[in-house]
Amino acid sequence: MARYLASRFAGMIVVMLIVATLVFFITRLAPGDPAALMLGDDATPEAIATLRTSYGLDKPLPLQFGYWLSQVAQGNLGQSIFLQRPVTQALWERAETTLFLTLFSISIAVLIGLPCGIVSAYWRGGPIDQVFTGSAMLCASIPSFWFGLILIQFFAVKLGWFPVAGYGDPGVPLSDRLHHLILPAIVLGVLNSSLIIRFTRASMLDVLGDDYIRTARAKGLAEGRVVLKHALRNGLIPIITVIGLTFALLIGGAIVTETLFGLPGIGNLVVSAVLRRDYPVIQGALLVLAGLYVLINLVIDLLYMVVDPRVRY
Repeated sequence: MARYLASRFAGMIVVMLIVATLVFFITRLAPGDPAALMLGDDATPEAIATLRTSYGLDKPLPLQFGYWLSQVAQGNLGQSIFLQRPVTQALWERAETTLFLTLFSISIAVLIGLPCGIVSAYWRGGPIDQVFTGSAMLCASIPSFWFGLILIQFFAVKLGWFPVAGYGDPGVPLSDRLHHLILPAIVLGVLNSSLIIRFTRASMLDVLGDDYIRTARAKGLAEGRVVLKHALRNGLIPIITVIGLTFALLIGGAIVTETLFGLPGIGNLVVSAVLRRDYPVIQGALLVLAGLYVLINLVIDLLYMVVDPRVRY
């Protein structure tokens, strides 16, 4: 186990180095100069050159990369060019919104996807199966911005049950701010439940026909116990995998939804940074998201041993 963890952590370091290199150089390939964007159209070349020098943008790219990598190794993601604050502070200020949105969304996706997938597999080939599989395909094909606009128009504008956009003022209670996340969480949860439905159905179909399921039924065990305790537990590994990957994707993939609902999350921060060519924010945010993605994959691998004792590393 210790050897496996050591190898995984070593692999994680290599992956993060590759991600850091790609993020840094691909960001620099994008057209546009952050100094010129900050100073505006009326800025003189001398003023732009002075600002570039103050942020070290005039140095060769290898030197910039080496300096940034050394700072990252010390836990410093740099200083935002436009926000005039450390990148870690900017990310921390946006982390609450993204974290709660991700937790709400994955909860909705699991509450929809897991039962629907189990029922669809149990009644395979029947009308219920066709309804659930068809609904899963429909959800997978619906654009999140279109679904979000429909929910805003009906539940926020027409019925007035939810705010149209925003996250509430910093001084309001947490419950009021979380009220703003219900609609965007429904958008992400419903649409991402389609993948969980399909994986759960496929996994359950693989185990429902096995010999030990027939033996459990022959012993007279209740059908619910056979399906939930024996079949579901043995089919959990691919289900846990897809739930974990969905959770990881929601952390960094809610950009469109956060922008649509005006949520001050990390995704919205990244979009603003890209438009402004704020290199430190782009690099820091993508590096943190990549690190979270790698950690979630490690947690998924460790959960395999919990749900299936036959798995050993």
